[in-house]
Amino acid sequence: MKDPASIDQIDQWKSTMFLYNSALKSINTKIEILNNEFVQLYNYNPIEHIKSRLKTPASIVKKLQNDGREVTIENMVEHLNDIAGIRIICLFMSDIYPIADMIARQGDITVLHVKDYIKYPKSNGYKSYHMVVTIPVYVRDGKVDTKVEIQIRTIAMDFWASLEHKIAYKFEGNPPDYMEAELKSCADVVEVLDEKMFTLNQAIMQISRENEQGGTT
Repeated sequence: MKDPASIDQIDQWKSTMFLYNSALKSINTKIEILNNEFVQLYNYNPIEHIKSRLKTPASIVKKLQNDGREVTIENMVEHLNDIAGIRIICLFMSDIYPIADMIARQGDITVLHVKDYIKYPKSNGYKSYHMVVTIPVYVRDGKVDTKVEIQIRTIAMDFWASLEHKIAYKFEGNPPDYMEAELKSCADVVEVLDEKMFTLNQAIMQISRENEQGGTT
């Protein structure tokens, strides 16, 4: 026979993860609506694609232990900001801040804090815009404000970050010095690529505007 306390903890865990999963769905829907509205108004799609994920139980436990905290549901809710995560991938760096602003201006979303690794990259070259927000999840007993971490980055930044994550996982956060140097060099290349792609896109848009104006005269 199972311990009643153990059964209660399992139920509490399921209820908590249900909240995070529901918050992910709500944020996803909001972002898709904002993107569709942007297309309607400006005939331009700023978001390439959206990824969402929930941290696994093993990852949650490891994060709490690494932070020196007791593994409890109360601690994970209070101290972990990235249990529910959404990554927004856009084409150009110029899209990042408008997307963040559109999200922040939603009436039922509260921005708790921001980490701007675009203006202030990490020492290894990592770039991304991070927001931790809360969104209300409405359940039988009322609403529960639930945290979601939102990361906004370009395709090139995301490619770099995926490789960096793979290296960090493979070497448990301590890669060889030469690999770290190569990774930083790749980050510099990504920055140049993003700038060149943005400039090229601006030139294309300018030619399109000139062609439209020429056709109306």
